[in-house]
Amino acid sequence: MTTVSVVYHSGYGHTARLANAVADGARAAGGTKVHLVSVDKIDQHWGDLEQSDAIIFGSPTYMGSVSAPFKAFMDASSKVWFQQKWKDKLAAGFTNSGSPSGDKLNTLIQLAVFAAQQGMIWVSAGMMPGSNTTQSKPDEINRIGSYLGVMAQSLVDAGPDIAPPPVDLATAEALGNRVATIARQHQAGRHAKAA
Repeated sequence: MTTVSVVYHSGYGHTARLANAVADGARAAGGTKVHLVSVDKIDQHWGDLEQSDAIIFGSPTYMGSVSAPFKAFMDASSKVWFQQKWKDKLAAGFTNSGSPSGDKLNTLIQLAVFAAQQGMIWVSAGMMPGSNTTQSKPDEINRIGSYLGVMAQSLVDAGPDIAPPPVDLATAEALGNRVATIARQHQAGRHAKAA
């Protein structure tokens, strides 16, 4: 059984919807146990993260960066870093903001650097960009065209009941599925090497 944790902060509910989509995608890979962890309750889940094969990080992009509660989680993980408890685990990330860009790339870079400091192995989105030709449709997966992780857009006047749009949720599901699949392969490789 592969274990994937999705650790996220959501200020208004939009990023929580993405986190749920990522978790659904991981479950759909089969043979995967998923922990869905809000940073508001992180103190109850440090052990779950330590036992995970992969951790997928998610934060809204506020002012070109991760949110303050997510940054507090990152800072609180310094004890994990000191003991290298997440070393060689897989990592990936997702973010959401009101604008198509919203400087979301900076948030994903921040998450990737955080994972690198923890000694983790970053898993990219692994998707070709959608909606980038004259023949494209606006509802193609990875419509924002991110490679590093998943970027989603939730219009600032749209509640979490309608935003992010279904295509962004499908992109998030694809990331969760990819990470869980690679985690299972990674886990099998480590077991074979140990045998």
